[in-house]
Amino acid sequence: MNRKIDVEALCAEKGLRITEQRRVIAQVLSEAEDHPDVEKLHARASAVDPGISIATVYRTVRLFEEAGILERHDFGDGRARYEAAPESHHDHLIDVETGNVIEFVDPELEQLQRQIAEKLGFRLVDHRMELYGVSLDRKN
Repeated sequence: MNRKIDVEALCAEKGLRITEQRRVIAQVLSEAEDHPDVEKLHARASAVDPGISIATVYRTVRLFEEAGILERHDFGDGRARYEAAPESHHDHLIDVETGNVIEFVDPELEQLQRQIAEKLGFRLVDHRMELYGVSLDRKN
């Protein structure tokens, strides 16, 4: 799954004031094909604008998260990682050896989750699934 989300446009929709440094951070997030942590975001943003401090990135990420523009993930590697709030639901498979994150959608799995919730007396309103694995192709 590779979807581009215009983070700057989401900021405008949410009525957030967009400074030049926020614009750079939004652009970096929009172009990210991974789920970067704050340190990676800072490195990418400061390559565009060397005046962006890591504190600015932390504040901006927190602001974007509170506004529902970003989703925060903890994939078990001790670092908060971020992605633009997806337009459609997807799950994650995390390679525990490399840290790579693969996004996927499986309609059968989605149906099974709804059935399990119903069997337990609930209507599913949201969920988040993270699978952790190692590549079958990798030699030990």
